[in-house]
Amino acid sequence: MPSSPGIRARLAAVHDRVAAAAEAAGRDAGEVRVLLATKTQDAATALAGVEAALDLADRAGDGRPVLVGENRVQELVAKAPALAGLVAGGRLGVHMIGHLQRNKANQVLAAATCVESVDTLALASALASRCERDGRTLDVMVQVNVSGEASKSGAEPGDAAALAAAVAALHGLRLTGFMTIGARSEDDAVVREGFARLREIRDGVVASGAPGTGDARELSMGMTGDLELAVAEGATIVRVGTAVFGARPAPA
Repeated sequence: MPSSPGIRARLAAVHDRVAAAAEAAGRDAGEVRVLLATKTQDAATALAGVEAALDLADRAGDGRPVLVGENRVQELVAKAPALAGLVAGGRLGVHMIGHLQRNKANQVLAAATCVESVDTLALASALASRCERDGRTLDVMVQVNVSGEASKSGAEPGDAAALAAAVAALHGLRLTGFMTIGARSEDDAVVREGFARLREIRDGVVASGAPGTGDARELSMGMTGDLELAVAEGATIVRVGTAVFGARPAPA
């Protein structure tokens, strides 16, 4: 397991990268939050990352919950008990950031505070139905495939605004914004173009006045390799794993 001091140092370096990118873009660094992507990390390592994030937040006087994200439902559920106390205390938000099948909605709702990867109305409706049954509200984002790459999930950019309006109208869900995975390209202009497209979609939806869309201001975009480009285009959440935890463990 990576040492806690090592995780703390690497997380601090990520925050420095975010601050430098925000300054270069004329933005306040406080507008951009770092989500710890804990894919394939065990619960102890994830908790070490959370503790480092809480320490940095406390030192900065930032009272917002720190964020972690999981790509796989199985890992989300497995780590939930170790994180439950911090979630209940309002110190931690747990986001589902990977592709989600409707038949796993119950499992996700037992562990997540936000689902960033809503890409169909059918999935949104399944989540909303279960939330209504349980008398709760779930934060969600609409995932958009801005790159057009077949390997990536997400709604088509041309369909995203209509999907967002439909999701926002569902009882039990609160639309908080949009998520994307940047294009796999060595050309920074191509990657930035995709991020800019998501920002334009977000701006159009928020300005539309459609019921439930007024709070959809989050832009979850940018990871270890392209976070500076995402911050330049307006990211409010960057999802970082390897820059904090190091190389992912090999599958068992």
